[in-house]
Amino acid sequence: MTFSKRSALVAFLFAAFLTVQANVAKAVTLLRDPDIEYSLQQLSKPILNAAGLGNSVRVLVVKDSSLNAFVVDNKHIFIHSGLLMRMENSDMLRAVIAHEAAHIANGHLARRYQNFGNARTIAGLGVALAALTAAATGNGEAAAGAALGISSSSQRVFFAHTRAEEASADKSALNYMVRSGADTQGAVDVFDLFRGQELLRTERQDPYVRTHPLTRDRLRNAKAAAQAYAGKAKKDPTAEYWFGRAQGKLSAFLRSPKWTKRTLKNSPSEDVRLMREAILFHRQSNSKKAISTIDRAIAMRPKDPFYYELRGQFLMESRQAKAAVSAYKGCVDRARNNALCLGSYGRALLASGQTKAALGVLERARSIDFRDGRILRDLATAYAKSGNGGMAAVASAERYALQGRMKDAGIQAKRGAGLLAEGSSGWRRAQDIILAAKRAEKKR
Repeated sequence: MTFSKRSALVAFLFAAFLTVQANVAKAVTLLRDPDIEYSLQQLSKPILNAAGLGNSVRVLVVKDSSLNAFVVDNKHIFIHSGLLMRMENSDMLRAVIAHEAAHIANGHLARRYQNFGNARTIAGLGVALAALTAAATGNGEAAAGAALGISSSSQRVFFAHTRAEEASADKSALNYMVRSGADTQGAVDVFDLFRGQELLRTERQDPYVRTHPLTRDRLRNAKAAAQAYAGKAKKDPTAEYWFGRAQGKLSAFLRSPKWTKRTLKNSPSEDVRLMREAILFHRQSNSKKAISTIDRAIAMRPKDPFYYELRGQFLMESRQAKAAVSAYKGCVDRARNNALCLGSYGRALLASGQTKAALGVLERARSIDFRDGRILRDLATAYAKSGNGGMAAVASAERYALQGRMKDAGIQAKRGAGLLAEGSSGWRRAQDIILAAKRAEKKR
C-alpha cells in the first residue's frame, strides 16, 4: 500500500513536466541545506500555526541575488537568498513568511490555477508545479539544484498577485504576526525596503515588486497596525537566534570571506559565530582550522545535528571520506529522519567503499524525499556497484525525470524495466517513467 501511494504520487509529479514549454527560459537553483531549512522551520512555525497551516508548509531558499518571495502550491514558500540576506531582523523575515502564508491560507493559489485553466494557459501552470519536483537536481556544499523552465510572460502572469489579493494577504499576515508575538513593525520595514520602486520601469524593479504590487493603502495599513500594537510585542531571542543562524550560514557561503570576517561580531551567539568562522576557514582551504573551529561549536551544542553535518561537509570536500562518515553519523544519530543528512551520510559511505551500508542509507533517504536528485544519483551509483543494473537504471531515470530530461529518463527506464522482474516495485517505478516519457513526446 505504501509503495502504490508513492508510485501514484511520483506519476502525478512527473506528469507536471509534460506541460513544460520546450524553450526553457530560466534556471532556478534551490539551496538545500538541512541547517538553514531547520532554522527557517523554527522561525516560521509560530506564523504558520497562526495561519492554520501547521507543519504542512516548508520554507525553501532559492539561490538568486534579487529580492523576491513566492508560492507555487500550498506546501512550499520560496525565498530568494538575496532577500533573506537583506532582512535586518527576524520580524522582517517573519513578515515576508506571513504574507506568503496568507496567500496559501486565503486560497489565492487555487483561484489562480482556475484562471490559468480558463485562459487555456495550462503550460504556465505545469511549469509552476514542476518547481516542486525539480527541487533536487543539483550540487553543492549547502545545496541541491532545481531546474525550472518558465517563459517570462507566463511567470509574470502566474506569480503576480492582484491588488485585492495583496490587501487580503496583508490583513491576514498582520493578524498572524500579532497572534504569534512578532512585531508588526517588521512589515513596515519590508515595505520601506521597496519604497519608490513602484515608480520605476518594470524591468528595473525587484521581482518582489513586480509580483506584489505596492500601494499607498498597503503601507498605510501596515503603519496603522504597527502603531496599534507598538510596544506589545516582546523581543524574541529564540527567533533572532534562528534568523541569525540561517542568514549567517547562507551569507558565509555566498558572500566573500573578507565580508564574513568583518561581520563575525554581528553573529547572534558564540556558536553561530564559530560556525561562520569555520566556513570562512574552509573557503580559504584551511581545513585544519575549519575542523577545529566547528569542533568548538559542537562542544557548545553537542546535541545539535547540523554542526556535525557541516563537519562532515568539510571533511568530504577535503577528500577525507572515512572521517566524514563518522561526522555524518553524528548528524544522523541526532536527526534520524532528515533526508538531506541521510543522503550526505550515504554519499560518504559510498566514497569510503562501504557500498552495502551506503545502499541501505540512501534507500532510506529516498523513501523520505524521493525528489532529491543527489540522493538518486548516489543511489544509482550504489546499485551499479552492487551489481543491480536494473535499479541503477531506474534511479537514473527518476533523476532525469526530475530534471525534465524526459527522453533520457525514458531510455533509462526502458533499460531498467528490461533487467527487472515484471511486477516488481522497481519495474513498476520504471513503468511510471516510461508512461510519462511517452506523454512528454506526444506534447512536443
